Amino acid sequence: MFRNLWLLAALLAAVFCRAQEMPVDYQFGEKYNDRYKYSNLVTFSEANSGNKLLVRAYYTGLVLRPKGYLIERYNPQLELIDEYNYKFKDADFLDGFVANGQLYLLFLRYDHEQLSYIYSVHQSPIGDYIFTRKDLLKVPSIYVEDPVDKNYYNRKFNSGFSTTLLFDREQKAFALSLHHKKGDDNRHRILVYNFNLQPIMDVDFSAEVEEKNYAFEALEISPDLSAAFLIGKAYFRKRRFKAEERKYQYELVRVTRGGAQAASFDQEGFYSEALKPIWKDGKLLCVGFYADRKDDRYNGLEYLQVDPVTLKPGAHVYNPFSEQFMFDKFGAESEKAIKNLVFKDVQFTADGSLLFNAEEYFVTSSMQSDASGGRIKVERFHHNDIVSVRLDPSGKLVWARNINKTEVTQGDGAYASYSAYTKGGSTYFFICTAAESPQLLNNERLIFRQGLSRNRNVFLIRLDPQGQITWEKIIDQAEARLPLMVSKPLVDDSDDRLFFYAKRGSKKQLVSVHIRG
Repeated sequence: MFRNLWLLAALLAAVFCRAQEMPVDYQFGEKYNDRYKYSNLVTFSEANSGNKLLVRAYYTGLVLRPKGYLIERYNPQLELIDEYNYKFKDADFLDGFVANGQLYLLFLRYDHEQLSYIYSVHQSPIGDYIFTRKDLLKVPSIYVEDPVDKNYYNRKFNSGFSTTLLFDREQKAFALSLHHKKGDDNRHRILVYNFNLQPIMDVDFSAEVEEKNYAFEALEISPDLSAAFLIGKAYFRKRRFKAEERKYQYELVRVTRGGAQAASFDQEGFYSEALKPIWKDGKLLCVGFYADRKDDRYNGLEYLQVDPVTLKPGAHVYNPFSEQFMFDKFGAESEKAIKNLVFKDVQFTADGSLLFNAEEYFVTSSMQSDASGGRIKVERFHHNDIVSVRLDPSGKLVWARNINKTEVTQGDGAYASYSAYTKGGSTYFFICTAAESPQLLNNERLIFRQGLSRNRNVFLIRLDPQGQITWEKIIDQAEARLPLMVSKPLVDDSDDRLFFYAKRGSKKQLVSVHIRG
């Protein structure tokens, strides 16, 4: 009897100690009824007085079609203040943001009478919800099926019109890339707007697309808004390639009011992959991965300082993947390739070290039978392993770690993937999964599998400044009855707090997670 009680007490003590391992606490808001079962979270922002503002695109009908946008406002106590149904459906949603006490929603629509695509901004005072529309620009073009389609690995530049919208890391401005092709007429235009919706740059980039088509992936802005730096894949148009060779190179494009210039930093045996531009203390950095040959595998990490005026490279460091990293990812298996890594975020520590994270992301498709007996194409979006890296202030590798996870979704990716937050030199990863616990192999390899339950546990994984991994289930699915949209948080750096939207069916709530210490 006493022995059993002692064992029980020891077990409870162990559980309690583990629960206290991570310096986090959390708060659930009230659950509210919601009439829109099918929706996607499209923007999540900080509004005035600490309020939180989110916008959801909702879908109704026997065949689900977009019908409008539900705007929800919550106070700091996670209570729903008000909501507004903006019944607008005749355009493609691009993005949204909050500035100057206003909510701005960016749309792209096709005008069949003018035979043109029109970019417009719908704005409203927060709380009053009286929307006005302002057209930003008009682009003559034939109608195309999906002008805002984005595929990281197989961009197609067929005849017609395609566009990309990018925000900078500090949310000071946004850039529009417009590519129009009709026969031999191949034109590309880049515009940059500030958050007052004033165009601060408008550049004809058509000369560059005579030889290459550009698919931009990231944007950085100089502090004085005098220069914009875009990084993307430049696909060669008229060269011949072997079947296994990639048909592009990564390029950095500098845009100013006077024009644009482009640069590539590839060297023989070192080919840039998944680069991201970062402005830090007056310096322009590019960080990402590299391959040692022109195929789709990655071999290590790249760090580059670039002159922000001439684009000439300065310090350039290549760090091969370490044995520890390869073991994290593949265990004792050899001859495995690393590929399909997409940049997620980057932070700096107090000593100037750089922490960045990426995710293994790819799309697969298959044909399935529908209810009428026909065949339809089904796409599946895979959000797999997390890659986390620490570089010292000179760009040399301190450590690189891989967290194994497998997630696949056919619909809303907000519940998949992860979010990350950096504090005190440690990086905290939030993932939401039906798995009850991860596997820890050899005390080093941490593996999360998707699981089958509809409910979701929230796990927190910490990489400390030395790259050591610890983890904890911080919110159990029995407590979090609604799954969290873990990849779309609202981050409050001033209070080390993340806000997550949770929803299933006709129920919704807001959840706050605070990192202490």
